Amino acid sequence: MTLQQMEYIVAVDKYRHFVRAAEACGVTQSTLSSMVQKLENELDVQIFDRNSYPIRPTAQGEAIITQAQVVLFHAAQLKEMVLSERQQESGKLHLGVIPTIAPYIIPRLIKSIHTHHQQVELQLMEARTAVLIEKLERAEIDVALLVTPLNNPKLLEIPLYYEKFKLYVSPDESLSAMDEVDAAALPDDHLWVLAEGHCLRNQVLNLCHRKSRYSHVYEAGSIDTLVKIVDENGGYTVIPELHVPLLTDQQRACVRPFRGQEPVREVSLVVRTDYIRERMLNLLADAIRSIVPEELVDERLKKFAIKL
Repeated sequence: MTLQQMEYIVAVDKYRHFVRAAEACGVTQSTLSSMVQKLENELDVQIFDRNSYPIRPTAQGEAIITQAQVVLFHAAQLKEMVLSERQQESGKLHLGVIPTIAPYIIPRLIKSIHTHHQQVELQLMEARTAVLIEKLERAEIDVALLVTPLNNPKLLEIPLYYEKFKLYVSPDESLSAMDEVDAAALPDDHLWVLAEGHCLRNQVLNLCHRKSRYSHVYEAGSIDTLVKIVDENGGYTVIPELHVPLLTDQQRACVRPFRGQEPVREVSLVVRTDYIRERMLNLLADAIRSIVPEELVDERLKKFAIKL
C-alpha cells in the first residue's frame, strides 16, 4: 500500500471516471487502473463498483477512501513541516569549531550573525576534531567547522575554503635567509607543533615528513603559543594562512611561503547525513564566506547554494 495508490483512489472517487482521474494524476489510464487493482487485491476488497455509471465506490470502498484522505492530509502536513524546517531562518544553531580555525572565524561570525540574523541564536563550542565528530553523531551539535576529508559515512562534508600553510621562522634560523622554503629541506630539529589530538599536528608532521611520534618535536597548545615560542626560543613552525593577519608587523616578517605548490587544508561545514535545515546551513556558509578572502572560497560555493 502506497501514498500513490491512495492518491489514485481519491482521484477516481472525485472524478468518478478512470480516464479523467488518470489525466488529473498525470499517468496513463492503464497505470492508474493497474495500481488501483493491486490495492484492491492487497486489501482483498472491491473499492469501486465498475458496473455503475458513473463509477461509484462500494460501501467498504467509501470507508477506505475516507481513511485514505486522512492519510494523505497528514502526509501533506509532514511534507510541509519538512519544507518549513528546510527554509527556517530562526532558532538555535549549535556550531562546533576546532581551535585551529576558531580565532579567525568565530569573532567575526558572532558579529555577522548578531548584525544580520538576530533571529538566530548561535551557540558555539570549541573542541578538537574527535570530540566534535562524536557530538555530531550523537546530535548534540548541529554543525561543525572542521578540516576535511574525514571519510566518515555518517557525516556530510560541505567544503567552504582552502587555506594554505605558511612557515613561521625565527630570524636566528638559517631558513630565515630564504625567500621560499622547500618542505623536504626542513631541518630535523627546532620544529614546534601542536599537542596530540589536533588535526593540524598530523598535517604538519606529514608535510615535514616526520613520524607522528617524532621524538625531537616540541609540542604546544595553540598556534598563538607556537608563534610566541618561536619568537622566544628560535626554531620554526607551520601556521595556517589566515593566522598571518593576526601577527604583528615584526612577526609577519618571519613568515615564508613554501616553494612550488603550497600545501593547503580544506575547511568544511560538516553535518549529519539526516540534517535538513538547508536555509540555516546556507545562512552560516554565507556568513563565513564573507569573512574568508574570496580567493580561498570553494568555487562551487561561489556559484551554487547548498542543497541537502
